[in-house]
Amino acid sequence: MKHFLSYHDVTDLNQLITSGIVAKRNPFGDQELGKNKTICLLFFNSSLRTRISTQKAAQNLGLNVIVMNVGQDGWGLEMEDGVIMNGNNAEHVKEAAAVIGSYCDLIGIRSFATLTDREKDYAEIVFQQFKKYAQVPIVNLESATRHPLQSLADCITIEEFKLKERPKVVLTWLPHFKPLPQAVANSFCEWMNHANVELVVTHPEGYDLSPEFVGNGQVIYDQDKALEGADFVYGKNWSSFNSYGQVLNTDPSWMITESKMALTDNGKFMHCLPLRRNMKVADEVLDGPRSLVIEQAANREWSAQAALREILINLE
Repeated sequence: MKHFLSYHDVTDLNQLITSGIVAKRNPFGDQELGKNKTICLLFFNSSLRTRISTQKAAQNLGLNVIVMNVGQDGWGLEMEDGVIMNGNNAEHVKEAAAVIGSYCDLIGIRSFATLTDREKDYAEIVFQQFKKYAQVPIVNLESATRHPLQSLADCITIEEFKLKERPKVVLTWLPHFKPLPQAVANSFCEWMNHANVELVVTHPEGYDLSPEFVGNGQVIYDQDKALEGADFVYGKNWSSFNSYGQVLNTDPSWMITESKMALTDNGKFMHCLPLRRNMKVADEVLDGPRSLVIEQAANREWSAQAALREILINLE
């Protein structure tokens, strides 16, 4: 695996899941892989789980780790080619990426969607420019359209807690008062389409995700119907894809409650975090035995370690 930008970089999903589970049992078993190598983690946006879990996973593998908040710890970066740089950005990505690539063996990047220009967001210009000019492996710490480290952690969590060979997994939209990106929902669907699960996606009218990501997942606009018999319920809010970035609905009845979870087959609840309690999910669910959100978050370390390990093996 040269880069880790999306599921399309994965050669063997089952092997990658197993690698994460093995790392969990023996975190320091591959420390020699990262010895005398350096990873730079660039954050264009805020982070808690991704920042800490990726840094810790890199250290488990023996890597030196440099963490930067772009625009705060360094210059603002211009991503467009051929522009007159008379604005706020003092450095072009051509030079910045090349320089960072000369210092580091891997680069992790986190850069969210603007939610104002769908074509531009879905072009993933930040990642494509770094991939082009850095000339070292690039790791996606969440982009405008995807969050593969989260999705791999989700796969590990489902593998650990499933009671059926092919569980029913329901991705449900949750209410929120402000627009959020589609990245986690997109990525979750993309990975579930390659896992041994029955994927159902439920959301209000107007919140359809890009068909590219939904794939073979069944879309049901009735949340109660979708939840029937579910083994896992994955909650997430996202703004409209077709009416790009807009909030079309804040219906509180889409919040996950214990009565909603009672429709499932003793299903477990998952969420990538952070989330707003009692607006998206009720306390009774989050604090109850159905919740896997802490276990899921803990698996972020092992998903990052599995992905970084795969890249480091190919650097040998």
